[in-house]
Amino acid sequence: VQLQACGGGLVQAGGSLRLSCAASGLTFSAYAIHWFRQTPGKEREFVAAIGWSTYYADSAKGRFTISRDNAKNTVYLQIVSLKPEDTAVYYCAAKAGQIDTAQAMMGYWGQGTQVTVSS
Repeated sequence: VQLQACGGGLVQAGGSLRLSCAASGLTFSAYAIHWFRQTPGKEREFVAAIGWSTYYADSAKGRFTISRDNAKNTVYLQIVSLKPEDTAVYYCAAKAGQIDTAQAMMGYWGQGTQVTVSS
């Protein structure tokens, strides 16, 4: 199983990015795909997830949109109105079945993509 996260980069505050998480080696439609993020010195935190439904952390509601394309085995995380505090490494993770915000419940992790927001 491989999860490949990409789409990060350096962007000015107020800009937008679309992160992608491409999966292989699993029955994609049977997995809930999650996004977490981590900044130096802080614990990794849940951002958003999509299974048969979607779920967002409070910090992500309103500016983050998660979607999936099962035909492409890919999940997207659209982020608009980026803020400097969104700067982090964003990781995607897969869990069989339903969404769960606990990192320990994830079965597979991608390598992360860096998002840097300049003020």
